[in-house]
Amino acid sequence: MFKVVLVALVALFLGACSDNNDKSKTQEKKVIKIGATPIPHAEILQEVKKILAEEGYTLKIVEFTDYVTPNIAVEEGELDANFFQHVPYMEEFNKNKNTHLVATAKVHLEPMGVYSHKIKSLDEIKDGDTIAVPNDPTNESRALDILQKEGLLTFKDVELKTAKDILDNPKNLKIKELDAPQLPRVLDEVTAAVINTNYALLAKLNPLKDALALESKDSPYVNVIAVKKGNENKPYIKALDKAINSDAIKKFIRTKYKGAIIEAF
Repeated sequence: MFKVVLVALVALFLGACSDNNDKSKTQEKKVIKIGATPIPHAEILQEVKKILAEEGYTLKIVEFTDYVTPNIAVEEGELDANFFQHVPYMEEFNKNKNTHLVATAKVHLEPMGVYSHKIKSLDEIKDGDTIAVPNDPTNESRALDILQKEGLLTFKDVELKTAKDILDNPKNLKIKELDAPQLPRVLDEVTAAVINTNYALLAKLNPLKDALALESKDSPYVNVIAVKKGNENKPYIKALDKAINSDAIKKFIRTKYKGAIIEAF
């Protein structure tokens, strides 16, 4: 009798385990929550959403207008992924904030540009003029690289440039460091500003028509999908990466932005 009861209990236990395994399979994560800046990232994700829907996934897009909150949200598990940054920024953020973010897919390059409401050419820059740049380390260095490429400044040979690294400043330019989202809003106050393309597009600036100078297209600053380390091989992240690197998204980027941003896959 004892053996019969024992066998029955074991069978019941194994059956429960089997049911739990079946449930876990059917309950595979199908909702992906991703943070993004509005233009072009959220616009691209709206197209990705359609592709993922065909694969049985729901993509929830949360928009941000800064470069800090979406990384903290991924680190703390409030978001599954984000899409707004390049790898040099992400690596610097990890180092400074003790986060553990990794890139899973390269998507596009946004050439940074120099914009102005006061001049039509960089040749018009006068002695003592002010140029605004982003104040985060990687994007400030990008901006200063453009100014050096245009012959306005020269710098010490350092990994990440700041205004303190200027060697030669023939026009005595003043470099004003500001949060990246503020830059379009100060164009009436400064001679020029070096602006990330996502914020330029948000301010209705066209990089191909309005920029006085653009970053080189061989820039290493490709925008990526970022997730918390350990999640990069999860099926839903693999599905997201596949969708955003699809031919349909490549066509959308080329058609929608007409060269203002460039696909990187």
